[in-house]
Amino acid sequence: MRFVKIVFAGWIASLAATAVCAGEAQPHLQHVIQNLFLEEYGTVAPPAAFVRFCTESPSECVLRKAGNGFAESAKRLEQLDEVNRRINRAITPMTDIEHYGIEDYWTIPKDGKGDCEDYALLKRHILISLGWPTSSLLMTVVRIENGEGHAVLTARTKFGDLILDNRTDDLKPWYQTGYSYKMIQSSNDPQVWRDLDPDDDVLPTPIAVPQLLYDLTHLH
Repeated sequence: MRFVKIVFAGWIASLAATAVCAGEAQPHLQHVIQNLFLEEYGTVAPPAAFVRFCTESPSECVLRKAGNGFAESAKRLEQLDEVNRRINRAITPMTDIEHYGIEDYWTIPKDGKGDCEDYALLKRHILISLGWPTSSLLMTVVRIENGEGHAVLTARTKFGDLILDNRTDDLKPWYQTGYSYKMIQSSNDPQVWRDLDPDDDVLPTPIAVPQLLYDLTHLH
């Protein structure tokens, strides 16, 4: 509940500011709502490792609708927070080179080890099993502070795009992460990817766990 209160407090405060001037309230409100979601610029080729993942695990790459009675309630947002924290503690960070002997390999971890995209894929898998639709759970490639590639899971909700990240237990709105956003799965088709930065045409590689930046105390 702590997380939900923090997210809603910031969201409500932003919306409340639109009421300061009646003449500007409607345009400002539209701007605030738009900024709650990542802006997409067109279709791009998906990461090669993701294409391999879909070939090996086709059931993970099909469109799935919401479960019966699904609603984006405070309880559902708490579910995002719980899954993010639980999986961050359950997986030991390990690069794909160390784990599989190749630079970039996307998979749902089965041995308790993995790098950033493996955390995200497992969180996505669990949330889908809990009734979340694939249109709300989008694999996303970003650049972290030093420019290195990183993968997170974006939860697209009616309250905005929220980020599940193995580098932090805190669920955050996308604009509070400090990341540069590169590309994201389409909400209409899990196998289609959308461009988030048309000025950056280089896919960051390798996408790996930033070992030096990750707080290993999260594992205990």
